[in-house]
Amino acid sequence: MASLTLRNIHKSFGKTAVLSGIDLDVADGEFAVIVGPSGCGKSTLLRTIAGLEEIDQGTIKIGETDVSRLSPSERGIAMVFQSYALYPHMTVYENMSFGMTIAGASAAEIDQAVRMAADTLGLTVLLERKPKELSGGQRQRTAIGRAIVRRPRIFLFDEPLSNLDASLRVKMRHEIARLHETLETTIIYVTHDQVEAMTLADRIVVLRDGCIEQTGSPNELYKYPANRFVAGFIGSPAMNFLSGFVVESRQDTTTVRLTSGTTIQVNAGAGELPQDTPVTLGIRPEHLTVGGDHNLVETKVNLVEPLGSHSYVYLETPDADDLLIFRASGDFGLAKGDKLTICLAEDHCFLFGKDGKELRRKSSGTC
Repeated sequence: MASLTLRNIHKSFGKTAVLSGIDLDVADGEFAVIVGPSGCGKSTLLRTIAGLEEIDQGTIKIGETDVSRLSPSERGIAMVFQSYALYPHMTVYENMSFGMTIAGASAAEIDQAVRMAADTLGLTVLLERKPKELSGGQRQRTAIGRAIVRRPRIFLFDEPLSNLDASLRVKMRHEIARLHETLETTIIYVTHDQVEAMTLADRIVVLRDGCIEQTGSPNELYKYPANRFVAGFIGSPAMNFLSGFVVESRQDTTTVRLTSGTTIQVNAGAGELPQDTPVTLGIRPEHLTVGGDHNLVETKVNLVEPLGSHSYVYLETPDADDLLIFRASGDFGLAKGDKLTICLAEDHCFLFGKDGKELRRKSSGTC
């Protein structure tokens, strides 16, 4: 096992900057998940750690060793790809043992390592099968097993579940979480799926346009997003956003006038913001309720998504940047076109300034 330290990492392809001054520390044994939208640089960042892409500037350390200019084979890493990358003519056993065979390990060492990994991953009865005889989940476990037998200092996962169907993704998430608990090895995991990030990570790294927007535990990012981008990216469905202007700002409370003229009391002091300062109010779907005596917004039902235990109701209002999403009970009775008065819970409202930053804290990003 080993820690990972990144300092001032820059990477460009031609004139296009992909990574812009990344600083990151991952502790020994930590499960760190890098998330962000397509094109944000997360896979490129992983490939620079692996040594598959050369950095233009900066330092990469694994443990106490500077690996910035070392080849992938010298870094003590093992990588699991989205595409499995299994040899179709080899059995599961041969695929898992290939790296050790090339490295010149003895037959006894190889057999012991492969069978231990197979036992951990539930692949023992599949060792003589070839990839075409395996399900998607079994192929992915074989790819993970191939990484395990190398006994790396750090595991790198590049969107390993994106080729699987929904039920297999859930199962493999459990497998990977259990694997981390068993091996106690440092894992760097890249995904665009924030649900994977929330369920797997000890710490999440949110990336956008080659910069780190915020790092923290899943709970910290959900409850205390540093900016509007993180607030909208972490959480499913996404946070609701409503535009408005400051009426009065105190240390502990702020009154906001929405586009429709409705005033909302927010238990989030933003300092002494001048009157009429433009702000964005954010609130998550589960923190909306029906009716009340204050903080009320008039809406019209646009769509109801019944999901059994609960429903997601999409509401039209001139105050929201998009449709307002409300998490309702499973037996929600209204239909498209019906009117609904929604209450915004003042204890769960966020305020974002014109620059997108959450007004109660400073960003923990690196750019």
